[in-house]
Amino acid sequence: MSIEVLKPGLMTTVQDLGRAGFQKYGVLVSGAMDADSLRIANLLAGNSQNEAALEVTLMGPGPSLRFQKPALIAVTGADFSLMVNDEEVPLWRPVFIKEGSVLTFGMCKRGSRAYMAVAGGIDVPPVMESKSTYVRAGLGGFQGRALQKGDVLSLGSPTPLSEAMHRKLEDHGKGRGFAAPKWAVDRKYFLPLKKNPVIRVIKGDQFACFTSSSQERFFADTFRVTAKSDRMG
Repeated sequence: MSIEVLKPGLMTTVQDLGRAGFQKYGVLVSGAMDADSLRIANLLAGNSQNEAALEVTLMGPGPSLRFQKPALIAVTGADFSLMVNDEEVPLWRPVFIKEGSVLTFGMCKRGSRAYMAVAGGIDVPPVMESKSTYVRAGLGGFQGRALQKGDVLSLGSPTPLSEAMHRKLEDHGKGRGFAAPKWAVDRKYFLPLKKNPVIRVIKGDQFACFTSSSQERFFADTFRVTAKSDRMG
């Protein structure tokens, strides 16, 4: 099975839970910015929680993806509009996608990143025990970079649970581009999206290297996420 990238969006990458144990060599952990949403998307698709999925940065319209074969997916994370063949698709639940259907990520309402897991996971080779993309080093993920128009993503083998959910939803999706159950994960327990969220931190090993003034500003100031930010800061 495979997925064709019609539009890549601002920054869409393959991510799992990260590459631990290689920071001593200067290699970042990488991995999903919102690990909980990635885990939940994978579980909803019948995968293990650390399977490779797509992380979609939603600053403007997101990617458009054509499914060349039927697939079971789940999309979690930010609050935004998701469409299949111009019909709105619900989030935070398993969704059967019909062969030939086009999935489009729309404008973001709250939050900034979404996660799309596919039954079987995105089939890319692991690098240093992870499939996550480290863009600045050109390492991991799909050719070490963000997705581009024309890319074709291969999928892994689905689990028996994924196959069972796929069959059940497929029976209810005849005549439409997708099918989804009525139930969903209540995201407010995992992702309480707020206009001005408070981010809690723990002092790291380098905290003492900063001046007292810098330390005070770090805890008192307001921070803005810009297009220049990455998984380091």
